Parts: sequence; structure tokens; C-alpha cells
Amino acid sequence: MELNPFSYAFHDDPYPTYRWLRDHAPVYHNAALDFYALSRHEDVLAASLDHARYTSSKGTVLEMDPESVAAVPMIIFMDPPRQTRLRRLVSGAFTARRIAELEQTIRALAASLLDPIVDTGHCDFVRQFAALLPIEVISTMVGVPPEDRTTVRERTDDALSRDPDTSDIPAAALDAAARLFRYFVDLVRERRKRPRGDMISVLIEAEYEAAPGVRERLTDVEIAAFCNLLSAAGNETVTKLLGNAVVLLSRHPSERRKIIDDPTRIPGAVEETLRYWPPSQYQGRMTTCDVSLHGTTIPGESRVLLLTGSACRDERVFPDADVFDITRTIGVQVGFGYGVHSCLGAQLARLESRVCLEELHRRIPEYDVDETRLERVHMSNVHGFAGVPMRF
Repeated sequence: MELNPFSYAFHDDPYPTYRWLRDHAPVYHNAALDFYALSRHEDVLAASLDHARYTSSKGTVLEMDPESVAAVPMIIFMDPPRQTRLRRLVSGAFTARRIAELEQTIRALAASLLDPIVDTGHCDFVRQFAALLPIEVISTMVGVPPEDRTTVRERTDDALSRDPDTSDIPAAALDAAARLFRYFVDLVRERRKRPRGDMISVLIEAEYEAAPGVRERLTDVEIAAFCNLLSAAGNETVTKLLGNAVVLLSRHPSERRKIIDDPTRIPGAVEETLRYWPPSQYQGRMTTCDVSLHGTTIPGESRVLLLTGSACRDERVFPDADVFDITRTIGVQVGFGYGVHSCLGAQLARLESRVCLEELHRRIPEYDVDETRLERVHMSNVHGFAGVPMRF
């Protein structure tokens, strides 16, 4: 059995591969692509907490050149204590109170996107809804002008797209990533001249303790890197989570009936979708020393994939793990990562997903997804759809 994150066939259904790995190769080695992978829930959790032996500082996706990561000052490419200090600096925008205050805005936006669709009897749920709402929310928080938001979303998608069966980043993806980063650098510089009440303006003025008694401010490049990260994570995660949820609820009408009859079950549907089909399939790390596990030694300075997608289906933790059950008690949720690099915007993603599914099922309780026309995205670490045609 081969684990190839760049295989389009693997993108369609990675779960048989994950099951085989958990049972037969819990520490897997792909010699051709030069990486190891951990697939069991307990091992993924333990490694997620062990930043001393599994560092994020060399990149978190397989195709990234470890030597070039230092030029991209994102907090996901850092370890504590620096990561902790910078995360604390930006986490003020994601407090429970501030997230809760966004609910009415998100609900109004969801309604504005759904209302023109309701009477048509059909739509592409991703292109006409799920891809549009998250970028509006995160762009408003960050400070991206409305006229630029479609461009930011398209460049983000293009930057994450990958060709089949190769770890080489396509030239078009590299170009999109560079243009997106330049856009945010220019936006930060513009905000220095004309500050507003958005996140960029707040980060420009924020200070952090770089060392005991030494306070510093973020550079333009550091702020742009954080905005770049948010545009990808805040857009892709919710877009794919919503698309995955609608496909699963279409395939499992009895589960959909539960949320139609009792909308208070929708948070459970969000959590089960996140477990069953997590948008983020792995977190990349590099070992800082030799690590021995399950009779296998992973050499120091080895790429290691912490397979979140596999951990979420581990039958050692989740009974009937391959059954989609929105009433399931999940316990430790690793669909948004775990440990110091758990998703900073997880609660925002949960709020957006809950509100969107509430508004969708209030207006369109019965629908069918055209499975023959589903379009899957092809990214090394994103599981979801670019198109979800549905009739109602």
C-alpha cells in the first residue's frame, strides 16, 4: 500500500489507505517521496504536543522546501516560545466574545446569498454559497477591501492547487502565492499611511515581548504573512467543511432529517463532518532527533506527516468510525489540529458552519446533490470540493 498525498485517486477516497496504515504500518515510510507518516489517533495527538521532537519550523506541508521556510514568517512555521508570543498577540481577534458578536453579520450574509437561490430549484452550493461567505467574513476582519475579495480567494485557491503524483509545486501555484503575498504587503503599507479599525491596523500598532524586557512590533512582512495565512485557513477550511457537510447530508438523508426536525443538532453535524471528512488531512513536521515508535526508528531531520484524516477514523478511539453519525460523542477533536498549532480560528469556523447550515436547512430542507458532477479540489493537504451541484 502506498500513501501518496499528491495522487488524485487518493484525494477521492484516502480512507482505505489510512485503515491499512493504522493496522499494518502505524509508522509508514515513503522512500520515493522521502517522508514518514503517523496514522493512529494516539500517535498523532502525542506528536502534536511534542514540538521538541517534531518541529514545525521546517514547514507544515510536504512539498515545501525546508530551507525556504525561514523566509515566510508565519506562526504555523514556528515553535514555542516565539510561536506562543506571536499567537497570543493575534489571538485577541478570536476571543469568544468577539466571535459571538459576528453571528448576526454571518447570518445576514448567509441569507443574502441563499435568498436569490431558493426559487431557482438548483445551484452549485460551493460556487454560489460556500466559497463566497467565508472570504467575506475573514476579509472583513482582516481589512481586505470588498473589490479585492474575489481576487484574494482565487489566488488562494490557485496557490494551493497541485498536479497529480508529484511533490513539485506548479509554476502557476508559485506565481499565485507570490502575487497574493505582494498584495498583502502592499495592503499593510497602505494601512500604515491610513489606518482603520481592521485587524491589519491593530497588528501594526501591537507590541509583543521578543525577550525579557524587550518589546517589538511586527514588520510589514510578518503582518502580511499572517494575513496570507488567515486568507487561506479562514477561506479554505470553512468552504470545504460546508461542501463536505452538504454532500454527506445528501448521502445520509436520515441524518439530515435529524437536523431538520431538531436544528439544535446542527453543531453535532458540524463536528461529525469535521471528524468524518476533515478539510485538513495532515500536519507536516520534521524530527529534531531520532524517534522510535512501534519498532521503527524515524531518523532526525525526517519529514513526518501527522495524518489528521486517519486519526479521525481510528476505530481504536471511535466505534463504527466509518459510520457518519451526527449524534456521536467525539471527545478529543483533531479535525482542527491539536496542541500549540490547533486552528486559531476554530471557533469562528464552527460559528460560520453552524449558522450557514441553519440558514440553508431553514430555506432548503430537502435537496439532492448530483454526485456525477461533483468537482474535487486537488491540494496536497485539503479534502473537499470545488463544485457541489444540487437540486431542491
